[in-house]
Amino acid sequence: MEVKEPKIAVLGGGSWATAIAKICLMNPERSINWYLRRQDQIDDFKRLGRNPSYLSSVQFDTNRINFNADLNEVVRTSDILIFATPSPFLKSHLQKLTESLSDKIVVSAIKGIVPDENMIISDYFRTVYNVSDDNLMVISGPCHAEEVALARLSYLTIGCQNRENGKLLAGMMACNFVKTAVIDDVDGLEYASVLKNVYAIAAGLCHGLKYGDNFQAVLISNAIQEMLRFINIVSQKHRNIKESAYLGDLLVTAYSKFSRNRTFGTMIGKGYSVKTAQLEMEMIAEGYYGTKCIKEINERYKVNMPILDAVYNILYGKISPAIEVKLLTDYLR
Repeated sequence: MEVKEPKIAVLGGGSWATAIAKICLMNPERSINWYLRRQDQIDDFKRLGRNPSYLSSVQFDTNRINFNADLNEVVRTSDILIFATPSPFLKSHLQKLTESLSDKIVVSAIKGIVPDENMIISDYFRTVYNVSDDNLMVISGPCHAEEVALARLSYLTIGCQNRENGKLLAGMMACNFVKTAVIDDVDGLEYASVLKNVYAIAAGLCHGLKYGDNFQAVLISNAIQEMLRFINIVSQKHRNIKESAYLGDLLVTAYSKFSRNRTFGTMIGKGYSVKTAQLEMEMIAEGYYGTKCIKEINERYKVNMPILDAVYNILYGKISPAIEVKLLTDYLR
């Protein structure tokens, strides 16, 4: 007897959620559930055959998408829940949730942290919604939504404790332009995903201040060492920081024109205020929130993190970017 494939739900309406939906629907026999919180967005999506607000070049067969603005109905009718909402809004979105998550596979595709709680997403689901380690997964890797839209070759890493669940999701997300791998470093992947956004802001700051490629190379080589120091303290597990899910994701976020965190940092480096940069971007730069959260978490661990401290001083201490980065250049090697 043929085993029925688990039903996937995508939760979120932004560019990364749209890219994940595209990947999941590359199997022509698959349908998905898709939670969008606004009914007018659903109506526009059905009418146009594409997301009206994000990655609008990607056309969808909407007959294979079960749209719903009712979060509880989507959870009730799905087996695998892929959360792809911006981290600052996750907590408020979940306030509507009354369905239990205990029997669901919960996947975080959120490269951020829950701001009010200073918790990585997997910890939040463990603590607040009693999701077991076996049912928790994260999606990471150097994979910009814009390149998924263009069907450019991309690599995703699935982090999970239950390898069978990881292999199941990896198989469902693999397609002709996406290669997948499975590792067991859930917490490490999540912290790396938060930190690479912070370091991308740093790269943008330096770009806005007209530092060149030579210094950018020094900055990022120091950033990966800083990342490793922190992750090894907060999550003591064997990991290879040179793998693409760590170093690769850092590199693409720090250098790519598609990186919203780099763009945000560049604007600050050029003289924009934080508020003005946020308004002009019209997109969430997760690293802004991640900087404060990691800074506060590190008050406990006291890891040496000069790049994080410099970004924090600029974004939250209102220190001049030119002065703060100059101090940083005297420290890095």
